[in-house]
Amino acid sequence: MTSTTESPSGTGRSVKTVDRVVIRFAGDSGDGMQVTGDRFTNESAIFGNDLSTLPNFPAEIRAPAGTLAGVSAFQVHISDHDILTPGDAPNVLVAMNPAALRANVADLPGGGTIVLNSDAFDERALEKAGYAADPRDDGSLEAFKVYEVPMTSLTLEACKPTGAKPREAERSKNFFALGLLSWLYHRPVDVTIGWIADRYAKSPVVVEANTLAFKAGYNFGETAELFDSSYEIPPAVHEPGTYTNITGNTALAWGLVAASQLGSVPLFLGSYPITPASDILHELSKHKNFGLRTLQAEDEIAGIGAALGAAFGGALGVTTTSGPGIDLKSETVGLAVSLELPLLIVDIQRGGPSTGLPTKTEQSDLLHVMFGRHGEAPVPVVAAKTPSHCFEAAIEAARIALKYRTPVYLLSDGYLANGSEPWRIPEVDQLPDISTELAAARPDGDGAAEPFHPYERDPETLARPWALPGTPGLEHRIGGLEKKDVTGDVSYDPQNHERMVRLRAAKVAGIARDIPPLEVEDPEGDARLLLLGWGSTYGSIKAAALRLRARGKPVAQAHLVHLNPFPANLKEVLARYARVIVPEANLGQLTKLVRADFLVDARPLTKVQGTPFKVAEIEQAALDALAELEADRGGRDPR
Repeated sequence: MTSTTESPSGTGRSVKTVDRVVIRFAGDSGDGMQVTGDRFTNESAIFGNDLSTLPNFPAEIRAPAGTLAGVSAFQVHISDHDILTPGDAPNVLVAMNPAALRANVADLPGGGTIVLNSDAFDERALEKAGYAADPRDDGSLEAFKVYEVPMTSLTLEACKPTGAKPREAERSKNFFALGLLSWLYHRPVDVTIGWIADRYAKSPVVVEANTLAFKAGYNFGETAELFDSSYEIPPAVHEPGTYTNITGNTALAWGLVAASQLGSVPLFLGSYPITPASDILHELSKHKNFGLRTLQAEDEIAGIGAALGAAFGGALGVTTTSGPGIDLKSETVGLAVSLELPLLIVDIQRGGPSTGLPTKTEQSDLLHVMFGRHGEAPVPVVAAKTPSHCFEAAIEAARIALKYRTPVYLLSDGYLANGSEPWRIPEVDQLPDISTELAAARPDGDGAAEPFHPYERDPETLARPWALPGTPGLEHRIGGLEKKDVTGDVSYDPQNHERMVRLRAAKVAGIARDIPPLEVEDPEGDARLLLLGWGSTYGSIKAAALRLRARGKPVAQAHLVHLNPFPANLKEVLARYARVIVPEANLGQLTKLVRADFLVDARPLTKVQGTPFKVAEIEQAALDALAELEADRGGRDPR
């Protein structure tokens, strides 16, 4: 949707109203692109647009400046309507140097806009980026609308009143770019100026330099007459309420805090820093006023060991990590299965194996968390599907852990962790009551009470009692050796071992009765194709389904949050459809589980490139499947 009006400034330039735009800021890892993208996102959130973001970090801590390996980017999709993804491709690319241009220009469709920092295109920078010739002169950018802006020199000129040295002043050029784009898209600027003052308050010179650079960029757009028009994107219509822009890691951390309060249990986090999970530790450490405790442990094993010890002591134990950390925590997860204590293992997945792609996203660990333990040791698995849903997923994982006395895996990934979207803050009375009861103290005195039985189970949940150590009359033994049913004594009896293994498995399987049935979006009820997903593929799958239905192609869509156990109605859902496609950012891990459990011909759609699915990729796969169904059956329904 595009409409045009005359500029209110009387410059003769038009103001175009558009319903959406995807902007990607790209530069060297020292150019502040993440800050730039984050501030533009917050300006848009305050304006009222719907939005979705995709930060892209280099894996190296400090790659050589000006090289492709050091390029950092931040993509933001803003609109006047509900959106589900950060966009398949940018409409606008802001490139701060030749490497940023070369690393990202292939993603820009023909007719797209490129805003270049022309000062950075010198011979040395072009050579470091791998250009044999200047792309501005060799015709390779003819398909795009290119605006060359001398951002570095204009920033230096703007910052002269501060007295900052040129090298220091140059660091403010990202704020010049932010000011320029804020003018181009009519973003509110006062909030950014206030943020600069707060963020850099300890250095008045930096505050002044960044503010002057930001204003210079904004004024350049207004006065330079370089751009034919500027753009307005009206606010989106949101459900009434209080909103904040939130990342997945922040939402997950807040969900853990809420779970502690809703469950009336203290929260303990034992964690070792690892990308992309570290921000949860950082965020939780800010909220000790809620009675929670955080421990930055010396390694992954110590982190989960401390969390399990805290669970024994009556806390909701939590440990956070990513793929390689799961490898190291697996033995202690098995111990937690045997002890039957509430423990959350939060896995923010990334590309593997080994160090793999530490800053890139992948749904890499589903089979690992399902089966990566010694012995028969089933563990419930919950997966978040959007950045804001990480809040709900954390509460649900805690609910299961507390109610069923079991370790629970909570899966997110790099895409959800670092991506952001508007989130309507829920009212406290809308949140579930997940409180649990500890075993009651027994009176002292001979013959006053029956002996405490630590493995005497609740007949409904099969959960064992949770007894605080040191409570009179509730003394009991814990450890990795098999326990005798009911009494908890160490037991090597073969029949008892099998009984305990089956009881633990039945406890986890029984959770299926306590989770919602799988919801299916099939508006007309006549779809032959089901798109089944889990985790961060939600937005791309849903957007693809909406596009297909708009083209008259009936397609159903369902998304799993509970992966172990599966919802009780999953078998019935799968049986309705002639074809099931499972898009996954791995080589088909959920597909294997679905095929094994339900003997259905589920087909994987896989991607392991460290980037999320594009909507168009899923849309095309669905179109191909529908065409195949028609060809195989001559247009007749094969069900």
